Amino acid sequence: MREWWVQVGLLAVPLLAAYLHIPPPQLSPALHSWKSSGKFFTYKGLRIFYQDSVGVVGSPEIVVLLHGFPTSSYDWYKIWEGLTLRFHRVIALDFLGFGFSDKPRPHHYSIFEQASIVEALLRHLGLQNRRINLLSHDYGDTVAQELLYRYKQNRSGRLTIKSLCLSNGGIFPETHRPLLLQKLLKDGGVLSPILTRLMNFFVFSRGLLQYINQRKKFRRRWVGALASVTIPIHFIYGPLDPVNPYPEFLELYRKTLPRSTVSILDDHISHYPQLEDPMGFLNAYMGFINSF
Repeated sequence: MREWWVQVGLLAVPLLAAYLHIPPPQLSPALHSWKSSGKFFTYKGLRIFYQDSVGVVGSPEIVVLLHGFPTSSYDWYKIWEGLTLRFHRVIALDFLGFGFSDKPRPHHYSIFEQASIVEALLRHLGLQNRRINLLSHDYGDTVAQELLYRYKQNRSGRLTIKSLCLSNGGIFPETHRPLLLQKLLKDGGVLSPILTRLMNFFVFSRGLLQYINQRKKFRRRWVGALASVTIPIHFIYGPLDPVNPYPEFLELYRKTLPRSTVSILDDHISHYPQLEDPMGFLNAYMGFINSF
């Protein structure tokens, strides 16, 4: 009950702002700097924002970061500098419909399209033939699973994946617990169009939230990809996560993917471990990367 009332309270502020026609706030200096330091490329007429930093000179290593829902590449800012000390290229994008990337509507958003956008970005950067380390979170975990499936099929033009590190994503539909607001906007009904229209947040559109249903429909494809590949796989887990609850999620993960290694962060770390405990997250990731 308490969670329900908290989410209703959080809804009240943007709803009131919409009714009063309050304009969106200006970008904070940090977000303005993030946008200014990034670039855009075009995918099928749509502008996609990305960051691409050159780190360690002489290293062949590349890491591509895939953010979660409903946020953006800025999720990685606390560990960005640390990654540049280990990798030659550190790359992140805002998925279509998120962050500074275009937000077309109506539009049929899908995990498949987001995976194709990642592939297109790496072609744009001339990295399509390089071995890529993927680091993902939440929604990005599912995009990474689709990329892994394509890699497993050995299809021409797909990424060559060297390693995959997932974090706090609902990779198993049966242990995924979407929050009330996600359920309302995903499933439609009377409240969904009202909330979406009044809040005017594209990121809360039904189209974007269909990834939850896509996880269920394509579970065999995406979980099967994780279970069948031989590349190194790791999972960084904030155990206080209400979306992927402990211990149910972790028990199923270890049962399904016994080859994968796991890092469990401190008990108070929840759904956004890279923001809540950036040093613990970075140390866990570096321990994984340096293990093979």
